[in-house]
Amino acid sequence: MVNLTIDGKEVAVKEGTTILKAARFAGIEIPTLCYHERLNPIGSCRMCVVEIEGLSHPMTACNTPVTEGIIVTTDSPRLQKMRMETLKLLLVKHPLDCPVCDKGGECTLQNLVHEFEIEGTVYLAEREDRESLYPTPLIHYWPDRCIMCLRCATACREIKGLGAIDIDGSGFNTSITAVNRDKCESCGECIQVCPTGALTENLGEYKGRPWMVNRVMTTCTYCGCGCQLEINVFNNRIVGVTTKDGIGVNKGSLCVKGRFGYEFIESEERLSKPLIKKDGKFHEASWDEALSLVAEKFKGIKASHGADAIAGIASARCTNEENYLMQKFMRAVIGTNNIDHCARL
Repeated sequence: MVNLTIDGKEVAVKEGTTILKAARFAGIEIPTLCYHERLNPIGSCRMCVVEIEGLSHPMTACNTPVTEGIIVTTDSPRLQKMRMETLKLLLVKHPLDCPVCDKGGECTLQNLVHEFEIEGTVYLAEREDRESLYPTPLIHYWPDRCIMCLRCATACREIKGLGAIDIDGSGFNTSITAVNRDKCESCGECIQVCPTGALTENLGEYKGRPWMVNRVMTTCTYCGCGCQLEINVFNNRIVGVTTKDGIGVNKGSLCVKGRFGYEFIESEERLSKPLIKKDGKFHEASWDEALSLVAEKFKGIKASHGADAIAGIASARCTNEENYLMQKFMRAVIGTNNIDHCARL
């Protein structure tokens, strides 16, 4: 164990722990923008600077490991001024469009700007329109809202192992771009870790503010992995899918189907009643009528051609119990082992 002092509080943590994690362990909050629990420290935003006794220059807490006996200060007039200047510089290119931004109300940058009582853009610079070159049409990239924290590119590389996006350019006109467009799986991991409104879902127009939607935790039904997700409901309609970091087997990650494959739920093309084809056209029927017809067809086929003339395909989107009943029905009722499953690539 390594012993240190943070804001007058004695702390003991494991060797290799960063100052930021040690502070959080002690219940001391240090502001960050680029840090994320699932990513290796990036150290790009400079918001987490702290003073260490004996050192003339502040150090970033997120990527500075603790050492025995150090005395750390996380809050001082000097540090507060540095953090405020950092925020002011970020706002040079970040528009104050919080009222229309999808992230408004749950944006880390917005919260920090409010905390430091910054009322507007202090430093000015000539803006240059930049084309949004993102690898998937399911996600919209807003270059002006991007603070270059690099969370998205790091998550794409470290969590998903893809490396589809990275930084491009230098200086004021640096932006995130698709460096390996073909590798993008449209999983939305970049949206999940983005602390601002630089990356937003692009399925449709904005449908509900964060505080207006009801987020219902549930289990994704697309496969048997059991990923946990939040269904965002507004006016009794599903308007989006989000996740919570560290929750479930997926720890906040989803595949493209889990994160974006929800629009079918409200589709007008979904069947609400059974259809039976008569004279070449489909007609609505009751469940009793439809199931009776299926049973008669099964009996007729089995009587004429044997049970093995019938096969069943189970669904990955059903529960284990439902799939068990399906195979039991095929084997015990129909009398065949012709049973398969769609859960494969």
